[in-house]
Amino acid sequence: MPRYLTAPSASLSRRGFLAATGALTLATTLSACGGSGDGTSGASSAKPVSQADIDKAMKTPTELTFWTWVPNIDKEVALFEKKYPAVKVKVVNAGQGVAHYTKLRTALKAGSGAPDMVQMEYQAIPTFTITSSLLDLRPYGASALKSTFVDWTWGQVSGSGGEVWAIPQDTGPMGMLYRKDIFDKHGIQVPTTWDEFAAAARKLHKAAPDVYLTNLAANEAAAWHGLLWQAGAKPYATSGKSDITISVDDTVSQKLGAYWGGLAKEGVIGTEPDFADSWYAALNKGKYATWITAAWGPAFLSGSAKATSGKWRAAPLPQWDASKPSSGNWGGSTTAVIRSTKNPIAAAMFAQFLNSDPASAKMFATEQFFFPATKSLLSNAEFVGDAPAFYGGQKVNQVFADTSSTVNSSFQWPPFLDQAATDWTETVGKSLADKTDTVRALGTWQSRLTTYAKTQGFTVHTS
Repeated sequence: MPRYLTAPSASLSRRGFLAATGALTLATTLSACGGSGDGTSGASSAKPVSQADIDKAMKTPTELTFWTWVPNIDKEVALFEKKYPAVKVKVVNAGQGVAHYTKLRTALKAGSGAPDMVQMEYQAIPTFTITSSLLDLRPYGASALKSTFVDWTWGQVSGSGGEVWAIPQDTGPMGMLYRKDIFDKHGIQVPTTWDEFAAAARKLHKAAPDVYLTNLAANEAAAWHGLLWQAGAKPYATSGKSDITISVDDTVSQKLGAYWGGLAKEGVIGTEPDFADSWYAALNKGKYATWITAAWGPAFLSGSAKATSGKWRAAPLPQWDASKPSSGNWGGSTTAVIRSTKNPIAAAMFAQFLNSDPASAKMFATEQFFFPATKSLLSNAEFVGDAPAFYGGQKVNQVFADTSSTVNSSFQWPPFLDQAATDWTETVGKSLADKTDTVRALGTWQSRLTTYAKTQGFTVHTS
């Protein structure tokens, strides 16, 4: 029986699972941008390394250090060491979320103690490229892997000059998990548009005042960014190392604010913090009929809401324009190489092998419950054909594999994501929880981010 969608093992905590899938809330992911760096692009303009040099390096006794929070990754690492027995990889768990990135930033500032390779979420990459901390992997053959991965993931790891800053490992294309039994009981059709979703929210809550169609957590900046992504927003756009356009209060954002803020004010959706005990209890008791989540959600839910087994199904996100299906992404991570490594060839080859080797990539899906970044796995009959009993035998992976192909490839992250998440929670998130004016809160968020960026030396533009 395929293990792609079995529940996470008991030894893997809820927080650990979220960290492993790169799905921690943005507010707990990064601490202040900081860092050192001379503003150069490292190996960006370096000539390609010859195959002879690669062969020599991979036969030379070498020890690499890899910082990662992924549990049991030794199994994937062993595949690399089997192919390149001269190269040994020391796996270090430097922490999760803030602890991981803070320790990395401290080592970079000190000029010693940094690893050769590091686990890095997509949204964290700009924070470290702006300080010239990552190695451009193009000279080591990384560009040849572009077609191996889902198109939008390559956009997430690529620089404006064509640099390849990391190799994709897993993803979190967004979709909707829903309670089929609740929908059937109240005559609700699976909403395909956000207008239908709003109508269903009102209908359900009127019929069952203790039940809400969904919960948009007021502490979850990551979900909001994913919804911005789906709606076609471009909240951040950087140019070089000092120019940034901030547009978290533009027309698209205001549409989102009016929609979700309106539903919150009406009291037909919940806004309680997610990944908290009360939220887990609510999912188990049927307080929420849907969970707007990502591709890692099915495995997570099957382990956290066991009392509801067989009642859930999966569907794409409702659409703003049904004729142009789109989704956002929430979660996922990569393998990056630190520019200061003394073994750039071996480190670059490790990052590429770990995530593109078919056996290693499949192992991430079967051992760590990661949702794949490789096209081959997303079209693998065993993977997309898995039909877990928790979802009534539905081929849930197929739903999210189809969704992955609709994620926009142009979405960008700011180099101060921690601040963006904190400010969102204190403005937009608070407006949702307090049932106040969310559109107005967007303006406050924009103002706070603009002020912060300027104090950090950025030239700020608004669209």
